[in-house]
Amino acid sequence: MESEAQAASSSAPESLVREISALWGEYLDTREVGADDDFFAIGGNSLIGIKIIDRVTEEYGVELSVRDFYLAQTPAKVAALIEQGRTRT
Repeated sequence: MESEAQAASSSAPESLVREISALWGEYLDTREVGADDDFFAIGGNSLIGIKIIDRVTEEYGVELSVRDFYLAQTPAKVAALIEQGRTRT
């Protein structure tokens, strides 16, 4: 069975992808984060992941599961999950 993260396309609006990249950068010591950077490869960890998930819920009104966030791995794929969540509400 395919998870939502695996099913997410990278067709989220470019502006949303940039916002999510910037959000990640806030938690990764203001490092510039690209749309296809892997969360764990650029220094992400479980605590940072939870903080980002909480911010996404606050700012975008979309609840991401921890599993889907970690499987998505990139700002572009996380943005696609947010976009999917927006269309459901």
